Amino acid sequence: MKYLVGVAALFLLMAAVALGVVLTGGYDVAATTPHTAPVAWALDTTMENSVERQAEDIVAPAAFTPEQIREGFGDYDGMCVQCHGAPGVEQAEWAVGLYPSPPALSEAASHWEPGEVFWILRHGIRMSGMPALGPTHDDEALWAITAFAEQLPEMSAEEYAALREEVGGAGHHGEGGEGGSGEHGGSDDTSDAGN
Repeated sequence: MKYLVGVAALFLLMAAVALGVVLTGGYDVAATTPHTAPVAWALDTTMENSVERQAEDIVAPAAFTPEQIREGFGDYDGMCVQCHGAPGVEQAEWAVGLYPSPPALSEAASHWEPGEVFWILRHGIRMSGMPALGPTHDDEALWAITAFAEQLPEMSAEEYAALREEVGGAGHHGEGGEGGSGEHGGSDDTSDAGN
């Protein structure tokens, strides 16, 4: 019985300390101050496991077409490259100050399955700066961006520059143009109806 009382007292003390930190603003939320290693591990691991679980029922297309990849490039170059960069393209100066730092998708995209990339695009990631595109883009557009993201790890700077030249340059699709938020309506939930 003493053990249970001790555990309850310890729990109440920890809750009181946590509440004190919350109410006094004692936790440093500055983007210039990194999390401690245990907090960073807990947040990263939680995010990765959550995305994997949430996306497990999403069925990706068997293959992506060149048209999907090209359409996805237009949206990526118009909306995503500022934060995530691309082969031969650095992220925007303002994005360097984001915390957590947006991953360079030319390296990180291979870590995620296509269904997981699609889920991230549709739902975003809380407290990371990654917006949910589902409210402004339909599934077709999200799969196109996914198709392009899947190409990034193998793409050279020259190939990216050639796509920019062919499609029309940075921002071609991002601001309500073809393939941007002006064309794509709400999302239909056929791909991950369980989520």
